[in-house]
Amino acid sequence: MRNRKIESHNIHIDSDYINWITELKQRYRSAQVKAVIKVNAEKLQFNWLLGRDLVRKKAEERWGSGVVERLSLDLRREFPDADGFSVSNLWFMKKWYCFYTQKEAVQKLQRPVAELESEKLQQPVREFDEAKSSRLDREKLQRPVREFEKTKLHQVGAEMPAFFAGVPWGHHIAIITKCKSVDEALFYIIKTVEQGMSRAALINCIKADLFSHQGKIVNNFTEKLPDLQSKLVQDVLKENYDFGFATVGHEIYDEAELEEALTKNVTDLLLEMGTGFAFIGRQKEVLVGGRSRKIDLLFYHIRLRCFVACELKAKPFEPEFVGKLNFYVNAIDELLKAPEDNPTIGLLICSNMDSTDVQWSFRGLGTPMGVATYNNIRIKDALPSKELLEERMRLLQKEMHTTKRLIRKKGE
Repeated sequence: MRNRKIESHNIHIDSDYINWITELKQRYRSAQVKAVIKVNAEKLQFNWLLGRDLVRKKAEERWGSGVVERLSLDLRREFPDADGFSVSNLWFMKKWYCFYTQKEAVQKLQRPVAELESEKLQQPVREFDEAKSSRLDREKLQRPVREFEKTKLHQVGAEMPAFFAGVPWGHHIAIITKCKSVDEALFYIIKTVEQGMSRAALINCIKADLFSHQGKIVNNFTEKLPDLQSKLVQDVLKENYDFGFATVGHEIYDEAELEEALTKNVTDLLLEMGTGFAFIGRQKEVLVGGRSRKIDLLFYHIRLRCFVACELKAKPFEPEFVGKLNFYVNAIDELLKAPEDNPTIGLLICSNMDSTDVQWSFRGLGTPMGVATYNNIRIKDALPSKELLEERMRLLQKEMHTTKRLIRKKGE
């Protein structure tokens, strides 16, 4: 069949056609997303069942210690173009299955979704609507969780837990090799499904121990924000930030030097702040009453749909810090915040704090605010540690002993 030439006088484009072609494009993209999810789910199910077979068949006892190597060879010979049949990958399949079928995991996975929510292992799907996610993203992220709600996993082990399908295989490997408990692993699985995290972002979250720190920041969010927004903000902000990527020049440093060190590595700073943060600027100027005021660091959080004003303090918390940050939050709400934005959040990061001091300082404030700490800042001219000095002394003594021995031997 020959291609037919289309001329402009043969077709009339109107608004109905535009709407139809837009709908078709959206429908096709949605189908693509569903296809990717389906393919990923089938591959994961295969991996789960292969891991199960290795365990239930007691493969090593039955066919010898080299059975996994032989299985890898046979599968790769049969499917030369397929990925995932390496020896190490087969061992990961077994480890994955064993990790989630141990007694603790079975009990956890068999419990209803509502109980997992109460332990902050899952955020409600409706949060995506509140955060104004795209329709495709919601479809992509909701499907595994909806299936999880339907199955309730009454028979863990026979089939892979349905909501695992929303997480790529490489992510699963990172989770089971780096997490110490089932609770922690489930936390990162749910976070991956919710936020669509890359593997690098996931590993960074695990390294920063987001499981232990998230939701524990000292704050007044429950009093100043609607329940859903308060929960979202608490899950986004941390109680402690690891600034190990930044270096200051001296043991004693001020806020300006700390701020400069952090903003030299904006990518690392954003990774540490967490998914969804966009960096607006350093020393962001706002004009109030004809006077220039400057905010240390200003962010916008895409999922929260709000500005986050961050003040840095290279010293322990003092109550007067709150008043200044309160002023900045109000200024942003008045001068920068758009009508569709949620209320600005204040974030104060200090070297140390007492939670009672912080909570009392919050009383009477009208703005939502949290106070966190930081650690692991690197010192460029820091003196060597005690252990390093002792090691250097030991090596020096050894060298002196060797030199004396050589001198005595030469004298003989």
